[in-house]
Amino acid sequence: METNNFHGDRLRLARLMSGMTQQELGHWVSVSRQFVHQMESGDKSPAEDVSAALAEVLKVKPSFFNHSIVNDVKYEQCHFRKRKTTPVGLANRVLALGTIFELLVDILDHHLELPEPDFPAAQVDNPDAEALEREAESCRKHWNLGLMAPISNMVRVLENAGAVITSFDDVSDKVDALSINRKRPIVVLNRNKGSSCRIRFDLAHECGHLILHQGLETGCNQTEKEADCFASAFLFPRSAFLKEFEGCVGPTRIRWERIYSLKRRWMMSARAIIYRANYLGLLTAQQYRTANVFLSKGGRTEEYDDEIPYENPEILGAALDIIYSKMGVSIFDIADSLGVSEEIIAQLTGYDLSKQAQAKNVTSLLLHRKG
Repeated sequence: METNNFHGDRLRLARLMSGMTQQELGHWVSVSRQFVHQMESGDKSPAEDVSAALAEVLKVKPSFFNHSIVNDVKYEQCHFRKRKTTPVGLANRVLALGTIFELLVDILDHHLELPEPDFPAAQVDNPDAEALEREAESCRKHWNLGLMAPISNMVRVLENAGAVITSFDDVSDKVDALSINRKRPIVVLNRNKGSSCRIRFDLAHECGHLILHQGLETGCNQTEKEADCFASAFLFPRSAFLKEFEGCVGPTRIRWERIYSLKRRWMMSARAIIYRANYLGLLTAQQYRTANVFLSKGGRTEEYDDEIPYENPEILGAALDIIYSKMGVSIFDIADSLGVSEEIIAQLTGYDLSKQAQAKNVTSLLLHRKG
């Protein structure tokens, strides 16, 4: 018997989340690639046993296929670093995961008052170097961060501005950090990129995209350079840099002890500080070359990394804790509501499911909640 109310677009979404091709999915449920294509396009509906097999293989519930997609994440809304070279399958997987993640965040938004999105739009299109400095300074002022002191926690800055920050396990390590420009911005981190300085710069870079490139397709050299310049100026504003870099270059050499002191204070890599000094015209071409050669020697880039703490997302985990402890809505309720497995929820959020293990077999309050 064919499954009633089967929506092929949801099958495609689940398949893309898994990273499978139509050929691979067909193999696992013993149907042809052509039949998978026909199911996704809506030309065919699966028998009940095939629908159940699809759900099992794709780690969703059979009910996942019962509703059409209303507002999926679009390719042009994702700020990939290397758009042209990002594999299509990987990009599609990010879009699919982002679509389900946003539905999860919508549930949290329904029950809690998350910070309102507050990313000010850039004042100019195609900004030059001077305009990028002004945009970064304006953004700092908008968020009451001042211009003369380091940002103590970049994660907290973006979360206070209404972004939700996460990592997509098994996907994030294959791409650089990225952002998704939706009604509530999403930032997806790559936790395997090493130092806390690099992660802070990634966050500032994605902040640049969300402010500079609203409604624009990114990933080209120009937009990536703009986001990098914004990030540098946002993390270490020009007025503060000109004041504190003074004395870092002596008559015959760069005073590295002072560069590393700035690194520890501003939580910005030595290489990024040298780049910014060159960008602001504070180094000669020879000094810049010599500095990069020095940093390329073993361990010098990572010097003092262990003194700069990692910053972890806070809003997502705290929201999941609160709606469970205060409202009785567990992460398993959320999985049931979205029609996905616990594994997918863990992949999207990084949440430790064992924290709510006692709620696993409790009847879902979310599904039976009125209103």
